[in-house]
Amino acid sequence: MMQVLGQTEHVYCETLWISDIHLGTRHCRADYLLEVLSRVHCKRLYLVGDIVDVWSMQRRVYWPESHNQVVRDLLGISGTETEVIYIPGNHDMNMREFVGTSVGAVAIEREYVHETRDGRRFLVIHGDELDFATRYRRLNRWLGDAAYSFVMWANTLYNRIGAVCGKPYWSLASWLKTHVSEAARAIEAFQGAAVRTAANRGMDGIICGHLHHPAIMRYGDVLYCNDGDWVENCTALIEDRSGQLRLIQVTAASLEMTDLRVAA
Repeated sequence: MMQVLGQTEHVYCETLWISDIHLGTRHCRADYLLEVLSRVHCKRLYLVGDIVDVWSMQRRVYWPESHNQVVRDLLGISGTETEVIYIPGNHDMNMREFVGTSVGAVAIEREYVHETRDGRRFLVIHGDELDFATRYRRLNRWLGDAAYSFVMWANTLYNRIGAVCGKPYWSLASWLKTHVSEAARAIEAFQGAAVRTAANRGMDGIICGHLHHPAIMRYGDVLYCNDGDWVENCTALIEDRSGQLRLIQVTAASLEMTDLRVAA
C-alpha cells in the first residue's frame, strides 16, 4: 500500500533510520534528504553508516552548500530532545575508531539493539559486516567505480528528462540489481545472511543499509529491514507511534514524500 504525503505535511514518529547519504560525492541527493530532515520529527534518529563518503573524497571532493546544510541539520537535531546514534559504515569506517564515545550529542556505536514500542528487538548494523558471507563484494566491485559512475550518470540524465515530461523518479541502479541475475542473487544472499545473524542473536529482526536496496521483508520469524540510501532511492525507515516499521521515499517530480507501507 502506498500513500503520497503532501508537500507541507509533517510526519511524527518514534524512530527514523537513515543511511548511505554519501556526502562529499556528486551522486548524493542532499536536497531530497533535507526534505525529510525538515518534515520528519522523531524521538530517536539512527545514522546507519556511509554518512560522509571518505573513500570517494580521497579521490575527488564534491561538497556544495546542500551538504553543509545536511550536516547543520543533523547537528541541530542532535541538540534537541531527539537521541542521535551514529553507526559508521565502510565508507566512513575511520569513525569506528571513536566507537563508545560521543561527538557533541551524537553517540557513536558499532551496532545497536533497538526495541520498538510494541516490544520487538532489532539489531541495527550498517551491513558491510555481512559481505564475507555473500557474493555482494563481487557486486560491489562491479558497481563500485567506472560502471557505477556511468550508471548514475545515465540515471541522472534520464530523470532530468523525465522530470520535464512529468515522469516520476526511476532508479536504473535499482532496476539492474533486480534484473541482472548475478546482482539479484547477491542481494538474496545478503538478506539471508542478515536474517541468520539476527536469528542467531535471538532478535526479532535486523535493520541495515549498505546495499542501497530498500526493503521490508519477513523471513519466518525474522523481519529484514533495509532503509535504502540517498543516492539511488532516496528512502528512509521509520517506526510509527504504534511500533510498526515502514519506508518513506522522496520523489523527484515535486519533492513530495511517498509513504511505502510494506506488508510485514
